[in-house]
Amino acid sequence: MADTTKDIWNDDDGEEQKPKKRRKLPGILLFFLTLAAVLGIVLVAAYRDGTGFDVLRRYFSYSREEKTSGNAGYDYDASASNRFAALGDTLVVLSNTSLRLLGQGGEEVWSANVQMESPALSTGGGRAVAYDVGGRELYVLDAEGLVSELRAEEEEPFIAASLNEKGWMAVTAEKQNYKACVSVYNAKLEKVFDFNSSRRFVADACVTDDCAFLAAVTLGQEDGTFVSNVVLYDLTQTEPVADYSVRDGLVMCITQQNGTLVTVSDNKLTFADTGGQIAGEYDYTSSYLREYDCGGDGYAVLLLNRYQSGSVGRLVTVGTGGEELASLDVHEEVLSVSAVGRYIAVLYTDSLVVYNPDLQAYATLKGTGYAKEALVRADGSALLIASESARLFLP
Repeated sequence: MADTTKDIWNDDDGEEQKPKKRRKLPGILLFFLTLAAVLGIVLVAAYRDGTGFDVLRRYFSYSREEKTSGNAGYDYDASASNRFAALGDTLVVLSNTSLRLLGQGGEEVWSANVQMESPALSTGGGRAVAYDVGGRELYVLDAEGLVSELRAEEEEPFIAASLNEKGWMAVTAEKQNYKACVSVYNAKLEKVFDFNSSRRFVADACVTDDCAFLAAVTLGQEDGTFVSNVVLYDLTQTEPVADYSVRDGLVMCITQQNGTLVTVSDNKLTFADTGGQIAGEYDYTSSYLREYDCGGDGYAVLLLNRYQSGSVGRLVTVGTGGEELASLDVHEEVLSVSAVGRYIAVLYTDSLVVYNPDLQAYATLKGTGYAKEALVRADGSALLIASESARLFLP
């Protein structure tokens, strides 16, 4: 017997049901779903190793063309004297005849003709200082152009210049009737301190990141042994407040990391506080120092070779207590090493590898035989420097 009961809720009243159309998601909804997925990946990565937020920075900072092709570039004249530095998205190019700032799109932001025998570049606090070692010209730049310039007297040429993370500058120069002098300029580039060294030559100097002390490297001998002595000045006093010695080595660089003074010599790293107390050392007397960079966040990176020439060596990261953080054997030629924040760019003969401080590979690019230098940036991207152009690598 047929069921004649009617379901008033489901009865179609004799009408034929039409197939339902699939509704497309609005474009803006798709965008937010994609963004949510990206954010989820970023947060997981950020929790794991701190690099996830840099992924997000790169995602929003660069155009679609740059992300897909890596074609963002900077063009300049080839010169054996070229020196390079990165100020965010701006590239500083210094040669013995010109100083240029190039913007992210390759446009020239600022330029000047210079005359330098030994051009040198240093960065800090969002600025760069370009100067002639043994010459009379010095320029301070930010990403938009010239901030200030200094001219030395012919008999008192510049020796070195450095910037701290707040833009304070220490300038070392020769001085008549003295071995050398060091002048300190604040972020407004007003001279706030200087001292003349009558007993020893001064090779380099830096202002601590709290802008309270000056650390100057002086050179001399004690008991027939070569000694580099670091002299510390409180910027409110005229007499030194502390000093410490780096024996049996030539100090090539002095800087500061997380409140600790770091000196790089030909045979060891030395770490000290502003009271002159040595906190640690990392000795590499049995190796040859080929490359180094102290721009990392709480670590220095070294390339140490087993032999004076050749490509057998190891990369090492060292913490501010003198402890070895990581080591990686290297069996190919290294052209340059660059460290900023949590990233280390190592340019090999035909590849670029961006490492973290544990020397684990973060990103790799093959086919870089055209490049001679790499500059890593705070977000993990890197500039590959060739003879006449630089190209951006986005991990």
